[in-house]
Amino acid sequence: MSENSTAGDYEFQLSDAEWRDRLNPDEYAILRQAATERAGTGKLLGEWGDGVYSCRACGNELFQSGTKFESHCGWPSFYESINPDAVELLEDASLGMVRTEVRCARCGSHLGHVFPDGFGTPTGDRYCMNSLSLSFNKADGSA
Repeated sequence: MSENSTAGDYEFQLSDAEWRDRLNPDEYAILRQAATERAGTGKLLGEWGDGVYSCRACGNELFQSGTKFESHCGWPSFYESINPDAVELLEDASLGMVRTEVRCARCGSHLGHVFPDGFGTPTGDRYCMNSLSLSFNKADGSA
């Protein structure tokens, strides 16, 4: 995990107009404006197949399916990223609380938040991700 305190330059960058063309309005709101999808509504919440979860905005590989677990929080949850540099962690003091925001380290898109309450997992972490911020690629090559 890349624990940067401020957002920086990213390998994959687009203008705001290009992001709006690339993403649908709901994806744009989450990935580029840090919105949150409603709990229990994401299509990847019930996905338990083998494969890799990637950033919907740029395709950066983020999580292996084997690190996904049922946290009963209403969003897909993982206990660790695919490699230490796949995500960037930033302090988020919005909404009157301090949380740790998770962004894609390649494009800076908002993915969700990480919490230290992944009880029973190898890391103790719960990466609580928005389904709309992720794409799932099955191990057999299908999407």
